[in-house]
Amino acid sequence: MTMVGSLPVPNVQDLAQKELKEVPDRYVQREAESEHIEFEMSDQIPVIDLQKLLHKDPCISSNEMAKFHRACKDWGFFQLINHSVDEELMRKMVCNAEEFFNLPLEEKKAYAQVPESFQGYGQAFVVSEEQKLEWSDMLSLRTLPVYQRNMRFWPKKPPSFSETLDKYAFAMEKVTFCLLSLIAKNLGVEPKKLTSIFDDGVQGTRMNYYPPCPQPEKVLGLSPHSDASIITLLIQNNDLPGLQIKINGNGWVPIKPISGAFIVNIGDAIEIMSNGLYKSIEHRAVIHPDRARISIAGFQDPRSGVLIGPLQGLLERENVATKYKAVNFDEYLRQYFSAKLDGKTMLDLIKFEKNEDQERA
Repeated sequence: MTMVGSLPVPNVQDLAQKELKEVPDRYVQREAESEHIEFEMSDQIPVIDLQKLLHKDPCISSNEMAKFHRACKDWGFFQLINHSVDEELMRKMVCNAEEFFNLPLEEKKAYAQVPESFQGYGQAFVVSEEQKLEWSDMLSLRTLPVYQRNMRFWPKKPPSFSETLDKYAFAMEKVTFCLLSLIAKNLGVEPKKLTSIFDDGVQGTRMNYYPPCPQPEKVLGLSPHSDASIITLLIQNNDLPGLQIKINGNGWVPIKPISGAFIVNIGDAIEIMSNGLYKSIEHRAVIHPDRARISIAGFQDPRSGVLIGPLQGLLERENVATKYKAVNFDEYLRQYFSAKLDGKTMLDLIKFEKNEDQERA
């Protein structure tokens, strides 16, 4: 699959270390100042216990499965606890990312992105010289399948980076496969219909560095968007609520991270396959005035060449109109990476028009 790269941009971590009084105009995003924040909703974001989902007691598992269904349907985001991934591995992964970002700029530039590639150190989704920039730097790598890794972009420092990321990638894959099987069960379809697209699936891992900013209300670390993925798993280095989600257009809700938990969100691929029953939710990253934040997002995508569309068994059971066109996921990703982040505009392009929906009903 041919990917479209991002234009090179200045290093934000280096810029943030200067004694700035004003944020350069290209980083000023006016909507960051005007959006309403729903702080009181932060405590309502679902917390899902994976061990309860898998519990042998049907009463315990069915209650948690119902809670899981509501989380995917009404929120599109939840925090996953008791997931069996070694917390020491998670901490080491975050520490390795932090050590990489703290290397001298010239050493990090050895892993800089190259044209026509989304992998490497730099930034993503920058498609024009006039575009507003985000207050962040990133290291993006393809982590699975193993044969698709490009080790030219995998840092040699810290020395444990590659080994740690390798173990972490397989741990994320295992959690994702388990969640997909449970999602299929909640959707009332044969698990293989959903998990089969995951066989030899593609996993990308993006490490984000959000430096402090003297005018945090004027910038965004990551612009509003939904993920193209099946599922995204995210961890971070501290308790800063930098991730915000938009629910029902009522403003932005900060997520207070739980120590040792994965923050999980539904991607566009699941919204398409669930025919809109489960939602991929717009989210963004905001910046702190004094503290840096690092996050690591693992994106699980279908295997290369897969055609995805609403699951037939679900359509028949629900007796509803098809809301999304079937799409080659490689092509969907290519278009996704060739545009700037802009809410859910990419997903909107493959929705059937309202009159077509009515004709199909």
